[in-house]
Order: sequence, then C-alpha cells, then structure tokens
Amino acid sequence: MPGEKNPLDTPLLGLPGVGKERASQLERLELRTVGDLFLHRPGRYEDRRHFEKIAGLKLNEPALTHGKIIASGVRRFRKGSQSIFEFILDDGTGRLHCRWWNLPFMEKYFKVGDETVVFGKPNSLRPRTMDHPETEVIQALENSLHLNRIVPIYPLTEGLPQRWLRSLTWRILEQFGNAVPEPKLTTTGKSALGVSLLSRAEAIRLLHFPMEIADTEAARRRLALDEYIELQSAIQTRCKNLERNARSVSCSGDNHLIKPFLAALGFHLTDSQTGVLREIRRDMAGPTPMRRLLQGDVGSGKTVVAACVALMALESGANVALMAPTEILAEQHWRNFRRWLEPLGIAVELRTGSTKTGIETGQEELRLHRSNVVNQKVWVGTHALVQEGFTPEKLGLVIIDEQHKFGVAQRETLVRKGAYPHLLVMTATPIPRTLGLTLYGDLDISILAQSPPGRGKIKTFVRDSTGLPKVWKFVAEQLSKGRQAYVVYSRLEAEDTAAGVKAVEKEFHNLEKTFAPWRAGLLHGRLKSEEKNQVMAAFEANHVQVLIATSVVEVGLDVPNATVMVIENAEQFGLAQLHQIRGRIGRGKEDSYCILIAAGKTEDSIQRLKIMEETSDGFRIAEEDLRLRGPGEFLGREQSGAPPLRFGELSRDIALIEQAREIVRENLKLK
Repeated sequence: MPGEKNPLDTPLLGLPGVGKERASQLERLELRTVGDLFLHRPGRYEDRRHFEKIAGLKLNEPALTHGKIIASGVRRFRKGSQSIFEFILDDGTGRLHCRWWNLPFMEKYFKVGDETVVFGKPNSLRPRTMDHPETEVIQALENSLHLNRIVPIYPLTEGLPQRWLRSLTWRILEQFGNAVPEPKLTTTGKSALGVSLLSRAEAIRLLHFPMEIADTEAARRRLALDEYIELQSAIQTRCKNLERNARSVSCSGDNHLIKPFLAALGFHLTDSQTGVLREIRRDMAGPTPMRRLLQGDVGSGKTVVAACVALMALESGANVALMAPTEILAEQHWRNFRRWLEPLGIAVELRTGSTKTGIETGQEELRLHRSNVVNQKVWVGTHALVQEGFTPEKLGLVIIDEQHKFGVAQRETLVRKGAYPHLLVMTATPIPRTLGLTLYGDLDISILAQSPPGRGKIKTFVRDSTGLPKVWKFVAEQLSKGRQAYVVYSRLEAEDTAAGVKAVEKEFHNLEKTFAPWRAGLLHGRLKSEEKNQVMAAFEANHVQVLIATSVVEVGLDVPNATVMVIENAEQFGLAQLHQIRGRIGRGKEDSYCILIAAGKTEDSIQRLKIMEETSDGFRIAEEDLRLRGPGEFLGREQSGAPPLRFGELSRDIALIEQAREIVRENLKLK
C-alpha cells in the first residue's frame, strides 16, 4: 500500500533490550534501524563446533579455545604506572594465561568461574600465554547461540559486548526477517540468466547465522549483486539520459592541423595510438558527446594522443581545456603543448594556483610562427580550471589527466563550463576491469597497449636496508658513466615519520655528501612553484645529476638520461604507485635500473614488492594492488570515487559485476 511504513525502517531504540545507552552505542556504528542492523556485516566468523585443546596450542599460530577462569587479577609495577591484567583459563587439558598490558579496568569484565571463549596467538608455551586475545564470556543458557555453531564476530564500539549484539541480531531476525523485500531487478535476473540465487531474506539470515562456512560467501555474493545492480542502474541511466538529452558539436576535424603536427614530431605513432585515435574520431563525429577513458601504461604516449584529440577539436572551431592534478604535471603539459601547437598558430594558456591570471602565448609571437593566426585556444591547468573565475568560450573538448586524482564532482564542474563538450579522461594507473565497470562504468575505454619503440628495458631489484652501501656504490658507477638518478622517499620531514621511515629533507643532506662531486637537487610538494621549476629544469639539463624527492616525481618528469631509480621504504607505497614512480626511468635507449629498498622485513612486505621484480605489466600489478589494498587505498580514499560497497569485493567480483551490468541493460531496453 502507498505510504505504508517499511518494517526495516523501524528504529532500534525502543525494541526489547535496546535502551538509550545501547542505542547510543549502536549509533556510533551507524546502526539506527532494523535494516541497518541486517546489513551490519560480520568482520569474520568462528567455527565454534571445533575448539583447540589448550594443551594442543602451538606457538604463534592463531587458535580458538575455551575453558573456565580459575584465577584473575591486576599486577602493578612499583615504578611508573605500568600494570598487567591477567586471567588463567583451564579446560582440563592445560592452562592458558591471558594478559592485557595497562588495561586494569578489564578486571571488572571477568570473574572466576566464567566460561570464556578465547581467540589469539600464543606468544609463549612456558607457560602458555596469549597477549591481548579476543574474548567472550558465555552464559550457560546461551550456548546454543554462541557455541557449537559457526558464530559471527562483528565490528564493535567501546562498551558494546559481542555476545549482546549477536543476541540482538538473532532476535531482530526472528521478528523482522520475513519482511525483507526482494528487489525486482534481481528477481528478473535470476530467471533471465538461469542463475540459482538465494533470496535476499535468506542471504541476510545466512550472513549472520550460517550453517556452514560456505554459506557466508553465498550470502555475500547475493547481497553484493544487489549493490552492483544499484550501481549499474545509476551508471546506465546516466548514460541513457546523456544519449537522450545531449547533442554534441562534431569535433572530428579535417586534418589540416594534425598533418603538420605529426610531420614535425620526428617519430611515427604506434599502431596502438593510431587505433585509439580512430575510436576517438568516431566518437567526436557522433551525435552524443564523447565520454572516453584512455588507459596507457607509463611511457605509452598518452600525451601525444591527447594533443591529436585537441587538434581535432581545434580544427572544428572549438576550444580545449586540459586539467592535471599537480602544478608540475600541468606545467609539463603546458610546455609540451606550446612546443607542439605554437607553430600551428594555437594559443596555449596556463592556469594554476600560482598563475592565477594565466600565462599565455602572445599573438605577436604566434605570428612569427604562422601568418594566418587561428583565433583559438587551449587552456592547461590544475583545479584552477574549475574555479568560478574561469569562463571558457566555445569549449568543445575537456581532457582530464590522472582522472583518479580528481573527484567526480570536479570533473563534472569543468564539463559544465561548456555546452556538452566531449570528454577524454586519461590515466597511467592501469584500471582493473572490475573498477573500470564500476568507477568508470559511464565511460567507453581505450587502452594504449604498446610503448614507443627504441626504449631500453627496466630491471627491478628488491633489497633490504643492509644493502644500501652497495646500492649507493652502484648509483655512483652509473653517474660516472654520465647517467642521472632519482632517489625517492615516502615522507617529507622527520617529525612526520613513523619509526624506521626516512624523510627526504634529512636524507638530502646525507646524500649530498655521499654523491659529491655530483650535484644533488631536492624536490617535494611544499616547494614554491618557481623553486620546483628551477630544480626540474636543472635536472632536465643535467646540471643536477641526482634528484632526491618525494612521490611528487610520480608524474610530470621526462628525462631520458635518468636511468637509475632508488626508492627507500618502498613498503610504504602501493604497488600501482611504485609502478608509476618507476615509469620516470626507462625513457631513453639505455637500460634502466629500479632498486626498491624495503626497511620493513616482514615476509608479506617483501613478497608484495617481489611482484615489481617479476613484471612490468601495469595491469597485473594493478590487479594485485587492488586485491591487497582495496579500491579506496588503491586509488586514494579522498578522490577515488570508489563506490561505498558493504559486500562487493571488486578484486574478485568481475562475474557478478558483468551479471549486474547485463541485468540492468536488459531492463533498460524494456523501458
């Protein structure tokens, strides 16, 4: 019935057992309604049908055990405020000491005689000891819910017991579980694709109280499919509305600018570049504004493609705006576009935070290049292009470089400064297919699969910090051959660093002495724009041989003579970012060397970095990075635009995403 209240919107406050204090704790977990509680995903599950005997616990191996508390208390040390709370658990086969450092208040949560479940890693066997394990006191009458079954372990907040939240979820499921509605599109997809699916109500019940561990994945996949369908509905509806309402200006051009541009380049485009330009020309000639993502691994020639696309628009009488995430990259694009387009009579203006009024090529200067001056312009800039003061005329094409560094809102703000201009977004971070279908699902995708010919190989090595003297000796040998080098750090200042993480400002002074008589330069994000430009110009001219920098070198530098890259504390970077930084070398004919120094000696961090040794395939590296870190960390939480998925796991859900895409596509055809 219209206007009838959805039972899942029932507030938790006021339900049996949920008073103001408990409701306030649930609020901190953003759990306000029955529906919120149903979608509160357990962080993990414990199979409490099978407990380890205390006598069988093994050193440093995670284990689940239980027993009765036979002693407990707080021990305080004479000096200082240090203390240990400890209880001893006995299961008849042995005793386990459970300890918490400097948490004396925990004494009030446990008493002798409590039946207690413990999960953790023994850090000693004489006596058997766990420090800071997870614990749960079990009441005798509640064993059917909390023992002898697969038990959900939820994310909690201070003061909220695991057992209480599990009991509440059970009661709420009993009361409201049958009120969970079945989304229309998922039901349609079930019959259309012949896929056997749980109902949404079944999925929610098994999410919280599975019969077998396999039930948890089946429930997750069912709920993830609903999320992907909702996401694809938004994406495909937006695309359909664009097709229905937007009419683009044809910007396919006539080649009168592109031909002389290509002739003056001094090299031929790769087959991959040529193929991508054909795709883009078709888009630019179509009735609907182009919306295309250009992916190209580092050094694959995206900038030249962008210049060709800009010339198509310019040939058609439209103007162009190119937005980059940093001043360094914007200024590099500005210099390249000036060098390429000024001889063709095209004005190129730079707009960044440091150049608020813009730096423009004068018309008199253009007349020296070409008597028949074209009254058109390319604006190159940073976020300054989305400010209110920037009002471009006849904007026919927007190009956004390193798209993932911007928010979706910034992209749309720039696009709205024109009347449905064409849009080309570029990234040198290879986007795994799952992210391509979700984060960039409203864009057609082109891939530059080749690198320009004639470039040397990049050889990558992982070393620990004990090998640094040999590394610096190797760098010096390369410098003596006339080569140049980058040394990259993850932090700027010493006070910003965690233990063992080096800072670029301190290390610069050390390395100046190490590499003397060769000159070293310092580059980081807090330098003024003029200072950055001076350092980069000196490095490009080989007046500086070693550039010591933060990850600001990730984009915007193209120095073919720089053939060595040393990255200290490499474990602090994501794999995709390391691949980007590594792309600063390997731009000339000589072989290049990337040396990753791992200060953290954990097996996981070393194995992760070994992937960089094994491959230069950006897509494989990106897939692994996404799997290890998730989309938020992979692209940067602030600007990633990564969808807020509770159940979707983009690193392994490609089949589900494609299924959702097909379900939505079929549904939109019927409308």
